[in-house]
Amino acid sequence: MASGQGKGSPLVGYGRPHPPRPGKPPWARTAVAAVKEEASSGRRAEMTTTGMMMMMMMSSPTSMKNMERELLCPVCKEMYKQPLALPCLHSVCHICATEVLLQQGYICPDPNSEPSSPASSPAARSPRIGRRVVPKTERLDRLLKSGFGTYPGRKRGGLGSPSGALTVLFPCPSCQREVDLGERGLGSLFRNLTLERVVERYRHTIDVGSAILCQSCKPPAQEATKGCTECKSSFCNECFKLYHPWGTQKAQHEPTPPTLNFRPKGLTCPEHREEVTHYCKTCQRLVCQLCRVRRTHTGHKITPVANAFQALKEKLTKSLTYILSNQDTVQAQISELEETLRLTEANGAQAKEEVGRLMRGLVALLEEKQAGLLGAIEECRQSRLQSLRAQLHQHRSMEENSGMVGYAQEVLKETDQPCFVQAAKQLHHRIARAVDSLQTFRPAASASFSHFQVDLSREMKLLADLTFVKAPEAPVIDTQRTYAYDQIFLSWRLPQHSPPAWHYAVEFRRAEPKGKALKLWQRREEVRGTSAAVEVVEAGGLGAVYVLRVRGCNKAGFGEYSEEVYLHTPPAPVLNFFLDNRWGFNRERLAISKDQRAVRSVPGLPMLMAAERLMTGCHLSVDLVIGDVAVTQGRSYWACCVDPSSYLVKVGVGLESKLQEWFQVPQDVASPRYDPDSGHDSGAEDTTLEASPPFAFLTIGMGKILLSASRDPSSCTVPLPPRVGICLDYERGKVSFLDAVSFRSLWECGVDCSGPVCPAFCFVGGGALHLQEMVAARQERKVTIGGFAKMD
Repeated sequence: MASGQGKGSPLVGYGRPHPPRPGKPPWARTAVAAVKEEASSGRRAEMTTTGMMMMMMMSSPTSMKNMERELLCPVCKEMYKQPLALPCLHSVCHICATEVLLQQGYICPDPNSEPSSPASSPAARSPRIGRRVVPKTERLDRLLKSGFGTYPGRKRGGLGSPSGALTVLFPCPSCQREVDLGERGLGSLFRNLTLERVVERYRHTIDVGSAILCQSCKPPAQEATKGCTECKSSFCNECFKLYHPWGTQKAQHEPTPPTLNFRPKGLTCPEHREEVTHYCKTCQRLVCQLCRVRRTHTGHKITPVANAFQALKEKLTKSLTYILSNQDTVQAQISELEETLRLTEANGAQAKEEVGRLMRGLVALLEEKQAGLLGAIEECRQSRLQSLRAQLHQHRSMEENSGMVGYAQEVLKETDQPCFVQAAKQLHHRIARAVDSLQTFRPAASASFSHFQVDLSREMKLLADLTFVKAPEAPVIDTQRTYAYDQIFLSWRLPQHSPPAWHYAVEFRRAEPKGKALKLWQRREEVRGTSAAVEVVEAGGLGAVYVLRVRGCNKAGFGEYSEEVYLHTPPAPVLNFFLDNRWGFNRERLAISKDQRAVRSVPGLPMLMAAERLMTGCHLSVDLVIGDVAVTQGRSYWACCVDPSSYLVKVGVGLESKLQEWFQVPQDVASPRYDPDSGHDSGAEDTTLEASPPFAFLTIGMGKILLSASRDPSSCTVPLPPRVGICLDYERGKVSFLDAVSFRSLWECGVDCSGPVCPAFCFVGGGALHLQEMVAARQERKVTIGGFAKMD
């Protein structure tokens, strides 16, 4: 609202408004009044957005300058003029949006055309009226090419009917995304009146003393005293009378205070020109009564605009209050960012200096290497030249006019035989060497320097690939080798083209249910290799879920984290045992491995003969193998892997004494698995014997698990998991069979625990299984949760 427009400066007839009082400007008095009104109503903490903004503008010139950034159009970089609200919630000037669509090849109506403007009636032109400012030629050319009477945003060459219109895509300059404006283009957008009001208040704030001039006078324009909402212009007294002659319809226009921005009283639907009364939460768009009943909003969540106004205002006020009440945190974060900025500049300069130093060292090394190679070539060249010069001198001595030939000819003229022998002996050696050199001529040195070639292909490739060291990529967790048993064993590998890692950091924490505070990550640095063992020693570690992740490190620092892997720890302490190879199994049909952790059933000839007589009636033998330990108290857990091709395998537990009787094992075999005095009450044992069977087995065959308790034939079997877990609760007399990977329960039943109970495995036909390997036996690096790390 323009200065002099408030309650303190009412219009007197059609004259000019009273000048504002000296002292505080009108916007300041308006802001103070708004704040006082809020305080008097008992809502000090819930100030309106306008009041808060005014208070911020009054606080310091810096805040006003900072707010100006929010009022600039991202296209023209000037303050908004008739801004339109895009579907992406950003705003842009109407004329800027039109020009952007024109550049994209769309046809848009002229945003400057105002049929009700005074300039549209040349007959009523005032003598003070000057020429209107003509737009630039190229801009006017684009605007004149627009097709009036069509939907804004019509693509050139499109159909004339709305049904054949194309969807208009507007490139938002703020979020850099293509925004769908629908078939109507700019005609479907709402005008951002709130932003217009903020811009106008800001303009009056930074320039309080400026007067609004008449928009119809020719220069020099007079100060405007009235405005007309219908004509959308401000006038002086003379121009207002001229454009609103007595006895015409325009004379009924009601004058308003002068302003530079005429806005409608409220938002209207761009399609139906009706007042918006509701808000569609699904479309996030204001709608009128006609839009509400249309099929496009069927089933949408629509609420009255008053409710949407109140909810959004409360959220905005709450968020703004939080920001204003946490200015200390804002300043602390600003300080941290400034320190980070300073360190970034310093570290960047240091990194540049380090690279420059390395490059200078590389250049120095190359220069030193160049000097050495050139020196070797020069030394070889001088040696060859010396040899060739000596050879050349020798051959020149054999020329006819040379001294040696002439001297030899003169010696041959000697007639005194003793003197001739004395002189010719040394000369003959020279002549013989010359003759030999002439007959076996070969240059003393080669003129080729081909063996001094340097192969720099590998070095050039290395130099071409010379770049900054990259941190390792995110490791890939090997889910086949990662499992939780007596400890958590984590295995990983780097992607194929990942830079190497010097060492790894393993991080882990216990997963908590939703709504409960998450525990902090525990970290172990410098883990060598691609696997690590995590020992669970903290309270409540059994039956819990742990989250683990890993990342590599090299000279460039730490790389990205791997995907988090969730591992469920066993519900009870792991029972470590071996298969007993001394009693309780048929040595002819069962073969136990040397480490006593695997067994294979080899039926052989008896099985084939039984299969041949199967139609005549026979029974198949059941081979038994048990563990070398027995459970006498507490809860125990172990797991095994069964070969999916096994014919029939039973895994479970049983009373050692009953298993001996059932499989006709001699009773006098001494067993070292337990203390004879187990400490159990015999009465309790008798009771348990009456209620529970002496053994419990889970039947596995041909890759399936038979659930005997299931009544539905279609669900009586489930696929065999990679590992089967057995959990024995000795005190409760219960045994549970689990999927050892997901720890999903497969079957649970009772078992007689009146005496020592031992693990048992039965085979019918061919089959194989092996006990789960203890993580502690892998001799891998250990990472202890809740304690210190140690090496095996």
